[in-house]
Amino acid sequence: MLLGIEIGLDRPQIAEHLRVLSDIFLRLIKVIVAPLIFGTLVTGIAGHSNLRSVGRIGLKSLIYFEIVTTLALLIGLAAINISRAGEGLAMAATGTAAPLQSTAPLRWDDFLLHIFPENIAKSVAENQILQVSVFAIIFGIALARLSETKRAPLLRLCESLTDTMFSFTNLVMYFAPVGVGAAMAYTVGHMGIRVLLPLSKLLLTGYAALIGLLLLVFLPITQIARLPLKRFLRAVAEPATIAFATSTSEAALPRAMEQMEAYGVPRRIVAFVIPAGYSFNMDGSALYLSLASIFVAQAAGIHLSWSEQLFMVFALMLTSKGVAGVPRAVLVVLLATAATFHLPTEPIFIILGIDALMDMARTSVNVIGNCLACAVVARWEGEEMTTNPA
Repeated sequence: MLLGIEIGLDRPQIAEHLRVLSDIFLRLIKVIVAPLIFGTLVTGIAGHSNLRSVGRIGLKSLIYFEIVTTLALLIGLAAINISRAGEGLAMAATGTAAPLQSTAPLRWDDFLLHIFPENIAKSVAENQILQVSVFAIIFGIALARLSETKRAPLLRLCESLTDTMFSFTNLVMYFAPVGVGAAMAYTVGHMGIRVLLPLSKLLLTGYAALIGLLLLVFLPITQIARLPLKRFLRAVAEPATIAFATSTSEAALPRAMEQMEAYGVPRRIVAFVIPAGYSFNMDGSALYLSLASIFVAQAAGIHLSWSEQLFMVFALMLTSKGVAGVPRAVLVVLLATAATFHLPTEPIFIILGIDALMDMARTSVNVIGNCLACAVVARWEGEEMTTNPA
């Protein structure tokens, strides 16, 4: 990023030709979107959410996940509308990205019809990621209803697809420094050093919003569920620290499960809630996605009404699932959201300049949120949350 800024300031003519490198990175990311979201949603539902076998624990967990994730999305939405961090960027929308407000108002029945795919290949080709998500959810539920013998081969295929796409993402991320540096060089060469001020505002907004999520949502939940707060903070301290250092939720998963058992959550609840939460309860990532999506619109000078922003929150509620496991994998969902809502992609590359700093914080919040979900479901099941009897 720093090298890109330097080239943009000192050699703007060279920076002009570096955009092709950032465009290559963008294409490599876009090709990941549909198979990754399909694989993660199907394995998340068919692999963990067979409600016939897990019964009320699965239902309670999914209800909790959706409520808290939606609150996180709304907090991110409120934070970016208050700070308006993207307005100082003033990047013009690309010619291929039609401003959302120029289209005809979308009626509720049109919207409802639009989220259901008529041809999955067409949905993938047109980057209709919301339709891909709906297809994957229904596909996962249908797969979960099959017998174990019939479900296992296809589930293994979807799990292999997911692991392959995670590996694909890791390979593409090796090219990320080149893509980010080229994007920064091109942008600074065109706009000058003033582009960095909105970036700092976005970083501060993101951290303030994540702290707000902890204080306004997580803390009241611990009080409502009557959880021993000091013991809970001690239990989540190490997993959250691991997540902060590695920027990867999966790195903290084994320790999180151990700590929740030690906290007093029965193993049968830990074994379901935490793995399922890694696909369905990414609160920090959800908050960041709503915040970053509106930042992109503000940077492009596109005004989104509250109804359009809530529409975006609903889409993110579905497409934000399954972004665990790979550092900065939310970039995939952010690019998919930009395509769905006809937003330009240039501001996303600017966001990548601070994404590593944001990723540490949001990943820690993801881990804390999953541990909290585990404890809340245990309390909901009538557990006393005493120290692990083992």
